[in-house]
Amino acid sequence: MNLTISGHHLEVTPALHNYVAQKLERVIRHFDQVVDVKVLLSIENKKEKERRQVAECNIHVPGGDLFAQSEHEDLYAAVDDLVDKLDRQVGKHKGRVQNHQSQNKRDMVFH
Repeated sequence: MNLTISGHHLEVTPALHNYVAQKLERVIRHFDQVVDVKVLLSIENKKEKERRQVAECNIHVPGGDLFAQSEHEDLYAAVDDLVDKLDRQVGKHKGRVQNHQSQNKRDMVFH
C-alpha cells in the first residue's frame, strides 16, 4: 500500500504525518485490499475569522475509489472526522464486495 500525505498552505510535520498514518491504520485494518491512499491537508483562509482546516483522502481499492473530506477549526479533529467517514465507506465497500462474491459462488453452484 502506498501512503502519500501532503499539505497545501501548511507544512506536514512528522508528528502530523504519524498521527494521520496511525488513524488510517484503523481503516486499512478493516479492508486489506487498499492499493493507494492519498491525503491532502490544507488550510482555507477565506477570512481570518473563518480559518478552516480541511482534510481530504482518496483511497484506491479494487473496484473503484473512495473519497472523503472533512472540515473543522482544528486539523486533528478534521482528521478524526475524516477517518470516521472513510471507515464507514470502507465497511460498505467491503460488504458490497463480499455480497457480490457470495452471489457469484451461489450462481456457480446452482447452474
